[in-house]
Amino acid sequence: MKPRIISIMQRRPVRLLAAALIGGLVGLVAYQVGQAGGRWVFVVTGTLAGIAAVAALQLYNRAARLTEVTVSVPQVSQLKFVVNNESRQVAWELFIETVTRVSTQPLDDDDGLIREAMNSLYGLFAITRDVLKASRPSVPASGDQTVEHFAITMLNHELRPFLSKWHPRLREFEKRSPDAPESSWPDNAECRTELRGIQAAMRTYALGYAELAGIRDPTGIISTSR
Repeated sequence: MKPRIISIMQRRPVRLLAAALIGGLVGLVAYQVGQAGGRWVFVVTGTLAGIAAVAALQLYNRAARLTEVTVSVPQVSQLKFVVNNESRQVAWELFIETVTRVSTQPLDDDDGLIREAMNSLYGLFAITRDVLKASRPSVPASGDQTVEHFAITMLNHELRPFLSKWHPRLREFEKRSPDAPESSWPDNAECRTELRGIQAAMRTYALGYAELAGIRDPTGIISTSR
C-alpha cells in the first residue's frame, strides 16, 4: 500500500497539491503564533518552513523513479521487484562485488585453486551482508519483492549451503596434509563440479542485480571481467 501511495505522489499535480497543503498549514500556524507577537514569530515560522521543506524533499527523493522489474531467481522463479534510487544503488554495489570476484569465474578441472574460489565466496557473503546492513530497508508493494530479498536468497540458497558443506572438508584436508597439493584431495573433483554450479548461479544473480540497477548490456560487463 505504501509504494502505491508513493507512486501517486510522483505525479506532478499531486505534488503541487501536497506542497500547497503543507504551505497552507505552515502559514496557518505562523498566523496563530503571530497573534502573540514578538520575535518568536520569526523563529517559529522559519523552523516550520525548514521542517516542511526537508520533509517534502525526502518524500520526493524516496519516490523518485519508482519502477517495476521482473528478475529470474535461481532455484525459485521469476519475481517482480519494485525499485527506487536507493535500491538501485544497493543493486549496483552488489553487482560490482559479484562480477569482480573469482567466485563468478569458470574454474576448469586443472585450473586455479578451490581454496582461492572458496575465499572469494566467503568474501562475497560477508560484503553482501555488510551492504545490506548499511542500507535502508526497502518498502515492498503487496506481492512484490525487494533487492534485500534477492540478496538474502543468494546468501541462503546458494552460498551458505555450499560453504557449509565444502569449507570444513577442505579445511580438514589442509590441516591433515599441509604440504600436499590440492589436486590430491580425494573430494577435489566432486567439489569442483558443485563449485561450477555455484559460479553459474552467481553469474545469474549478477545479471539480476544488473536488471535491478538498470545497467545496460550487463552480459558484456560480466564477460570482460573474466
